[in-house]
Amino acid sequence: LLWRKVRNRTSAGRVQSVALRLIVEREREIQNFVPEEYWSIKAQLAKRTPERPTFIAKLVRIDDKEVDLKSKEDADKAVAELEKAAYVVTEVKRGTRKKKPAPPFTTSTMQQEASKRLGFTAKKTMMLAQQLYEGIPIGEEGPVGLITYMRTDSVQVAEVAQQEARRFIAERFGEELLPPKPPKYKTRAKVAQEAHEAIRPTSVFRTPESIKQYLTRDQYRLYELIWRRFVASQMVPAIYDTLSVDILANGDGRARYLFRATGSSLRFPGFLLVYQEAKDEDAQPEEEEEGIRIPPLEKDEALDLVKLLPEQHFTQPPPRYTEASLVRTLEEYGIGRPSTYAPIISTLYARGYVQRDGKRLVPTEIGIIVNDLLVEHFPDIINVEFTAQMEADLDKIANGQKDWVGMLREFYGPFEEAVARADRIIEKVELPQEETGMICEKCGSPMVVKWGRYGKFIACSNYPACRNTKPYMVKTGAHCPECGGDLVERKTRRGRTFYGCINYPECNFATWKRPLPTPCPSCGGLLVVANKNEAQCLSCEETFPLEEVEKEQAS
Repeated sequence: LLWRKVRNRTSAGRVQSVALRLIVEREREIQNFVPEEYWSIKAQLAKRTPERPTFIAKLVRIDDKEVDLKSKEDADKAVAELEKAAYVVTEVKRGTRKKKPAPPFTTSTMQQEASKRLGFTAKKTMMLAQQLYEGIPIGEEGPVGLITYMRTDSVQVAEVAQQEARRFIAERFGEELLPPKPPKYKTRAKVAQEAHEAIRPTSVFRTPESIKQYLTRDQYRLYELIWRRFVASQMVPAIYDTLSVDILANGDGRARYLFRATGSSLRFPGFLLVYQEAKDEDAQPEEEEEGIRIPPLEKDEALDLVKLLPEQHFTQPPPRYTEASLVRTLEEYGIGRPSTYAPIISTLYARGYVQRDGKRLVPTEIGIIVNDLLVEHFPDIINVEFTAQMEADLDKIANGQKDWVGMLREFYGPFEEAVARADRIIEKVELPQEETGMICEKCGSPMVVKWGRYGKFIACSNYPACRNTKPYMVKTGAHCPECGGDLVERKTRRGRTFYGCINYPECNFATWKRPLPTPCPSCGGLLVVANKNEAQCLSCEETFPLEEVEKEQAS
């Protein structure tokens, strides 16, 4: 139906199309989002001692109500009262908090963590995991399978593996890092396929450092991630000392302002000696901040105000999905299987429905068109509830609890009617041609972007009279340091991305690192992304914080 009505090489599927719908609907949420202004107020306070140590407290309540300062006028009014107020400590709470280790990896959590920590796509993660599972030649040992099966939604671990991990932890870190009993983790998946274990190293004594020489850089990085996650999962929790201080400010007798300062410090590292989970890019910052220094305070202690720090904010739209957050969302809805996440995301790229902006997934025009057609004409199928229920029904069939013939008959009749009805209603979609600004050197007609089996390519608009084609290349906005030509994204035969001069073969300049459109602030040379947080100039080799460079580029 899509091939006839939209274009060849399009596709739909009960998981693929729901994933696309999530991405498109999130994009519309962002486009329709109207930011709202709000203000926060922090106070820098000092103890009344000769050293006068200071700390920061945040305004959390006004007259026993949540802070709701919607404008500068509201904030200025509160600041005016607070400048005259007396500040007194009303409560000091000291305590401890335990942080438990995360369970060993499932397929989805491995893909999410590899995306956040290593920048790997789901497809790349699964390719590397397959290599580690199938076996790597390790010196005289020959080929060795380094990890257990990598398509699993179970977090259970074989007893023999737990006992080996306990011996390793006791020898390497000491008995105090071992819990009294091997920990047991509960599988989050609604219907987990327990035939496989969690993803773990086949032997914890095969440490990443001991086999590093036999692995490629990316194989090593993924193996180290799996190894550390598993070892940490068998260790004791970390322990933090926590402190929360409430300070009351009487605002000129009219309002009561409650400030709060919170902090925590690590008392016992536990599993953190081995592994710490990457922070979710989209998570809200925690109220209790680690490492915040609060001087010793007592109840009823008076404090001096050093200064008030009002700050304007605007509510933010929901973030676009990353591969990691999309996989997590699909898993939370009970959609898909461990083996399907990477192929589904790869299909969205291959069909041209989605493209990446940094790590974020952005729907394309064709992706939005296909999604809207499917949602309009198949609303009962292209939705989260149907897809999750289908997963549950398939599990019941697998477990012998449901008849597959009856289930198919129940689904296929209405589905066949819906397809026939849509075929009658949907008119052929005329997709606008994407201009390139290039002229065909063979016949003088404009060159346009077209889609083929392997994605986009550039072709003469005078087809079939003229069959001239060129590879499609994405411009980076940066220019070649050798000849000044555009730097474009290219692919090796094995599909690895690199960046080269558009004037190849006349100019052979190329780099594996992503070029940035902003020139080096020091010498004007070509800046490239050196790692996650750093940009480096290829000429003077000076480095700069990537965040600052990207802000400069945006402005």
